[in-house]
Amino acid sequence: MEVRVLSAPPSSGYPENDYICVHTDTDPLDDTVVLATIERVTDRTKGKVKRVKTLLARMRMSIDAALGLATSYAEWKQVPVVYSDSPPRHAP
Repeated sequence: MEVRVLSAPPSSGYPENDYICVHTDTDPLDDTVVLATIERVTDRTKGKVKRVKTLLARMRMSIDAALGLATSYAEWKQVPVVYSDSPPRHAP
């Protein structure tokens, strides 16, 4: 199964009913450290009730590592889309 990795839309509305979200931010004590949170969201009732399962919470890892882990999980669980609030940082 091919998993699409997309930028998170600016609004809270996602068109898919089953997706992975990757959130990254910097550590408040060290701005050189990236903290990643990965969540699986399932919405079986068309927007009325969403189930959010946190797979990883505020773990130190690069953005690319977080996206790689989320994409691998999505392939394993047959989830078609990974949304990320940060673009991947590929080394030049």
